[in-house]
Amino acid sequence: MATSATPAVARYVPPSPLGGRGPLSARMRRRLTILVFLIPAVTILSAFVFWPMISALLMSFTNANGFRTPEFIGLANYLAVFTDEQVLRSMGNTVLYAALFTPTVVITALLLALALNHPRLPLRGMFRTLLFVPFIVSLAVAAFAWQYLLDPQIGLANYWLRGLGLQIGNVFQDPALAMPAVALIAVWKTFPFYMIVFLAGLQDIPPSLYEAARVDGATAWARFRHITVPLLGNTTGFVVVIATIAALQAFDQIYVLTGGGPYRSTQTVVMQIYQSGFKDLDLGFAAALSYVLLVATLILGLVQFWLSSRRAEAAV
Repeated sequence: MATSATPAVARYVPPSPLGGRGPLSARMRRRLTILVFLIPAVTILSAFVFWPMISALLMSFTNANGFRTPEFIGLANYLAVFTDEQVLRSMGNTVLYAALFTPTVVITALLLALALNHPRLPLRGMFRTLLFVPFIVSLAVAAFAWQYLLDPQIGLANYWLRGLGLQIGNVFQDPALAMPAVALIAVWKTFPFYMIVFLAGLQDIPPSLYEAARVDGATAWARFRHITVPLLGNTTGFVVVIATIAALQAFDQIYVLTGGGPYRSTQTVVMQIYQSGFKDLDLGFAAALSYVLLVATLILGLVQFWLSSRRAEAAV
């Protein structure tokens, strides 16, 4: 028997003016949902990041001091940044601090990461946890602790050294020792972060490469030189750039331990910004110096990005 199929009646849905069918298309609903979730973050960033940055940029072209009406003075503040003797000395001190801090923290973090990555090291988890403890402590709090530890009168360091017939003076009041001292304290505080980054990079290296090198008779130094160093290239570049940026922004321990002294031997760029903005009330000059530091930081970031891109192209 022949049956006739009843044609289905399609329900008419009027087209949406936003595209698609229905009152609101799926794509538009997804976009609106993303926008709703972004609004709080964008609002906070606009209020506490973007607007302060724009205000500081505008202020850098004025003689603002927080009291009188700012007057536009053009590039005078930026010219003063590169001609003022105190600022130039602060820049030199910052370069010195970076030269002391960056290589030391990178080498320390790499050596400890290599040790903690060794498969035969007992209690590796415990050692990793203990070595990460300094990073949890605030740098200002760590600076106070080291100030008492190295105190020439009541410090434990001098107490132990006196038992060996030695004694050190107040390193934070010695122009030759103050900068190395604050740099080493920063190394002690921050090396755990870089150590963890190196550990992550080491664990990405296939163990089979080391096993093949051992079979071929390669020594530990040869394996480190020809396997570890090349394959840690991107990680090392990242750590060096991040550590250098951190060195350019050094402030906490210097403010607590030396205040920029003695005789401005530890006066870094950030300390100079603090001095100009909050003590001398030269807000326009402080803003200009801040943007010079920002540009230097951006250049370092671009250099790291360029080096990473070149390594990625070479690997392909």
